[in-house]
Amino acid sequence: MALLRAATSLASLLALLPLSIGAQTETITIDAQAPAHPFPHFWEEMFGSGRGNLALRENYRNDLRAVKAVTDFRYVRFHAILHDENGVYNEDEHGNPVYNFAYVDEIYDGLLRNGVRPVVEISFMPKKLAFNPDALHPFWYKQNVSPPKSYERWDGLMRAFAEHLVERYGINEVAEWYFEVWNEPNIDFWNGIPREDSYFELYDHTARALKSVNARLRVGGPATAAAAWVDEFLKHAVDAHAPVDFVSSHGYADDTVKNLFGTNEDIPMDDRVCRAIGKVKGQIRASAFPNLPLFWTEWNVQGEHESRDTTFVGPGLANTIRECDGTVEMMSFWTFSDVFEEGGPIPKPFEGHFGLRAKGGINKPSYYDFALLHRLGEMRLANDSHDVLVTKRGDGTLVMAVWNIVDPGQTGASKQVRLEFRNVRPNAVARISRVDDEHGNVLPSYRRMGSPIYPTPEQIEKLNAETALKEPEEQRISGNRLDLTLEANALVLIELGPGAEATRKSK
Repeated sequence: MALLRAATSLASLLALLPLSIGAQTETITIDAQAPAHPFPHFWEEMFGSGRGNLALRENYRNDLRAVKAVTDFRYVRFHAILHDENGVYNEDEHGNPVYNFAYVDEIYDGLLRNGVRPVVEISFMPKKLAFNPDALHPFWYKQNVSPPKSYERWDGLMRAFAEHLVERYGINEVAEWYFEVWNEPNIDFWNGIPREDSYFELYDHTARALKSVNARLRVGGPATAAAAWVDEFLKHAVDAHAPVDFVSSHGYADDTVKNLFGTNEDIPMDDRVCRAIGKVKGQIRASAFPNLPLFWTEWNVQGEHESRDTTFVGPGLANTIRECDGTVEMMSFWTFSDVFEEGGPIPKPFEGHFGLRAKGGINKPSYYDFALLHRLGEMRLANDSHDVLVTKRGDGTLVMAVWNIVDPGQTGASKQVRLEFRNVRPNAVARISRVDDEHGNVLPSYRRMGSPIYPTPEQIEKLNAETALKEPEEQRISGNRLDLTLEANALVLIELGPGAEATRKSK
């Protein structure tokens, strides 16, 4: 015990000495009693996925359960519930509509059994209802992107669809869902002419047909690519008296500045998503519907150099959360799973696809990044640093995420970070978790395994076991500071449990 006391005293003395750790050191002051505001976990409420028919597969549902376990997400959004592979719409020998919701039921039943609700993207056009049956998108599953040949029949399908859902699941359940009209109608997912006006016609018919079944059904749009059309959409809704319950749009970090903003500004990719969200939020506030919620129903970090399979996702995600806080109700990371077939069946793991789990259910670094950030608190504390999120849980636990972002294709070094705490008890115990090259990163293990194109279930189990996050490391802060080394694209979560905050002194 005497040796331990001596070592502790020496460590405390050294901690008080000036630290000469070079120009790469970043000092971040964290005040446990800084002003705070509610911090809903808007980045993990909803995830995107490939088309609806994939939800019938066990590997899809395995991935859904795995991501649900670490994020507790509530909604999933996917394309093509009306695709002919789901058999929803047909016509008899007399040309009368025939509806079949058997696969729809299996898809939605599977989601609900696993504690996830759908954001129902109304797409794409059944061929027998299409104005142009040959208007097929180049995606592998060849969805039809034509307007309907008859809006009377489209309205009938929408009413029958909504009536079936309400009858099967009850209005109290379906009123918790969201109905989003189409996907990215401003680009090649819609070939109505002219695009904007013909989409608005589709929206009006769809929204009114759904609302005719029950006014509690929530419908919105325009679900556009690159933050487009929102001004025009909201003006149209006023002029046409069209119902709208939420606004949705899309934007990715690697969308061009020209597409997102119509300018030639130099905006870093890491900042584009939240700048685009801020633009759209401003348009909503300036409209006749200033309080409509905004859902960003597709986004992801930049995808150069297959970066979406790497540790870059963690800092990219954390930075996006930091920037977007307070501007959006839900963001839907595209996607939770690499069970995904826009270009056909994925031939092998780790080709830079969008999901948190690679082919076969292999956990990527992004899976563990979301797991770490799920542990952030429900209140966010003010902090000026661009490399930290400071939060507090209801039980008083102080939870911080710190990162070292290095963009894909760039060379970046480790950096030293010193956290200097205010209003925290001296020498409190910190619990530290990481995702970096050595923690939660499956790529080195996969390469050591020989990079199998078709990994066996045993190999997948081994990879996930090797990369699973361990119990947090415990480290006592030195007086009021904690020194960390962050590798390039490391994401670190620090937890100071209940009782670590110093008692507020009375005046």
